[in-house]
Amino acid sequence: MRTKGLRRLALVVAMCCLPLAQAAGAAEYPARPLRLVVPFTPGGTTDILARVVGARLGEVLGQSVVVENRPGAGGNLGAEAVARAAPDGYTLLMGTLGTQVTNAYLYARMPYDAAQDFVPVTLVANSPNVLLTNASQPVRSVADVIALAKREPGRINYASTSTGGSPHLSGELLVSMAGVTMQHVPYKGAAPAMTDLLAGQVELMFDNLPSALAQIRAGKVKALAVTSPQRSPVLPDVPTVQESGLPGYVVNSWFGLLAPAGTPPEIVARLQKAAAGVLAEPAVRQRIEQLGAMPGGDTPAAFAAIIRADHDKWSRVIRQAGIQPQ
Repeated sequence: MRTKGLRRLALVVAMCCLPLAQAAGAAEYPARPLRLVVPFTPGGTTDILARVVGARLGEVLGQSVVVENRPGAGGNLGAEAVARAAPDGYTLLMGTLGTQVTNAYLYARMPYDAAQDFVPVTLVANSPNVLLTNASQPVRSVADVIALAKREPGRINYASTSTGGSPHLSGELLVSMAGVTMQHVPYKGAAPAMTDLLAGQVELMFDNLPSALAQIRAGKVKALAVTSPQRSPVLPDVPTVQESGLPGYVVNSWFGLLAPAGTPPEIVARLQKAAAGVLAEPAVRQRIEQLGAMPGGDTPAAFAAIIRADHDKWSRVIRQAGIQPQ
């Protein structure tokens, strides 16, 4: 009986001390470098934003932020690695619309539950997508694309950075609203897709504007339209898809920091405050805006609301488009 009593006492003491230990850990955070997982190849918008924000975030936190590219399965491989990581604030995900929303409707087997396995930290940036064509292609507008697709159903192919990402769904939304047929060609990131567009292996490409901007400005590809409600300040001469004959067409591509579920609220709050401060710095804001994106910095609750709203929107679009999980 005495032994059992001592065990119970030890358990009670341990349970009482646990919050103190967690508080001490949060107070000392971060005590070592952080890992920021980008679930796509280098060179795309997710990677660019991770490096722009990660470098300065490390300086603010007093520990380096190491960007790690883990591409594959539309971002699922990298997202799974973060979902399975220790919830201690040292492993973060640069999540996207695909990894946190649409992949759940496009993959028959998901290696993680986006709603249960992550806690939002903050929105990093919001960006339109852009419809591109090789400069040698004869199409010069969305109207040209739709006319050609109606004249020759299924002949046009368009590249995207992955299955289920916002560039892919930008194409699916256009196909659905215009009542045409085009072939989707998914790639493992923006860089290989852009390579094939430049080589003429694909005729069109939907891409996040930040990763496509350099090629547009160099004249190697032509921007036909942006997917935002208004024209982009960095491409004022490029119309929106809405202006080009599809009223109501809007796609916003967002990127945000997430941590594994169970990460202490104090650490999430510390990360959000640090990231919001970085995103408010004039040099960082200017860099992101120059890429054609809008800086974030929202609270975790506000970021969570964005994710929920996109679940409602894109589940309907995917269902109406007849896209089946693969």
